Amino acid sequence: MSVMSRQPKRNLVFFLVPDFTMLPFTAAVETLRIANRMLGYDAYTWRLCSADGQKVQSSAGIALEVNTSVADERKSLTGENRPNMVLVCAGIDIDRYHNKTVNAWLRETHHRNVSVGSLCTGAYVLAQAGLLNGKRCAIHWENLPGFAEAFPQAEVYADLYEVDGNLYTCAGGTASLDMMLNLIGQDFGENLVNRICEQQLTDRVRNPHDRQRLPLRARLGVQNAKVLSIIELMENNLSEPLSLIEIADDAGLSRRQIERLFRQEMGRSPARYYLDIRLDRARHLLIQSSMPVVEVAVACGFVSASHFSKCYREVFNRSPQQERAERKLTIATSRAGVAA
Repeated sequence: MSVMSRQPKRNLVFFLVPDFTMLPFTAAVETLRIANRMLGYDAYTWRLCSADGQKVQSSAGIALEVNTSVADERKSLTGENRPNMVLVCAGIDIDRYHNKTVNAWLRETHHRNVSVGSLCTGAYVLAQAGLLNGKRCAIHWENLPGFAEAFPQAEVYADLYEVDGNLYTCAGGTASLDMMLNLIGQDFGENLVNRICEQQLTDRVRNPHDRQRLPLRARLGVQNAKVLSIIELMENNLSEPLSLIEIADDAGLSRRQIERLFRQEMGRSPARYYLDIRLDRARHLLIQSSMPVVEVAVACGFVSASHFSKCYREVFNRSPQQERAERKLTIATSRAGVAA
């Protein structure tokens, strides 16, 4: 191997947001480390960055020291240590994170033709910076409803990862491994990717559009194809619920047949099941976003906040406002415990 071919291929910056999740971060870094080991030299280099250059605590309570601050990285954009890629690593309660200085840095980085991306919920930060308007992006399925409501200009998908030009986003978890393998494959080809997979005990590189979640059949334990197709139709129409007549027309069944199938397979009526999945989405929005309760109600297909609150209380034994208050208390207690 020539001296020229042994030059670093990519210089990455991992920007750590407080309460970032460890799994996607470590999966990405370890994949790059193994690539270097297989190549026999440091083709990939990286450093850790925080807003102020101070260590950052993950959602697991583990704090990591960083190498640089945002101020340092802004200077690096015109120097010898200019990165090829910046990845925002985030995690829980990301909708509460707002930093105008970070947003300005990310915009400047992108405008200087440096690739910008995110791991897990880091897409929130990219969207706040205005980088995802009209762009395809991926985020963890649990955060997707809140993200879609907060940033309607972004084209968000429940994919493992998305690459739109020089913008890279992934859903988190082990999806960051797949996104890094995609990068490494572009740089060095399939043979190196296969060797890395063997080291990681990974049997294949997943397609970016593979499902994040288990298929409905496995997730629900239901085998009836008609019931599964109706449930999928319901899940795709939560903000504007379909009538049972519309569902029956789409499924090619009568209302009575659908009622009987749902009683047999799901143990409840189709109307009850539809209400339950809308309330489940509402719960995710209350926990994962700061959307006003009335907006959560509208996003989940309820005609009024009072009707929404009544239905929510019947299922979860507390009001939407209590749900959000309890969540805030849990977070505050958890952080206080870690700090102690």
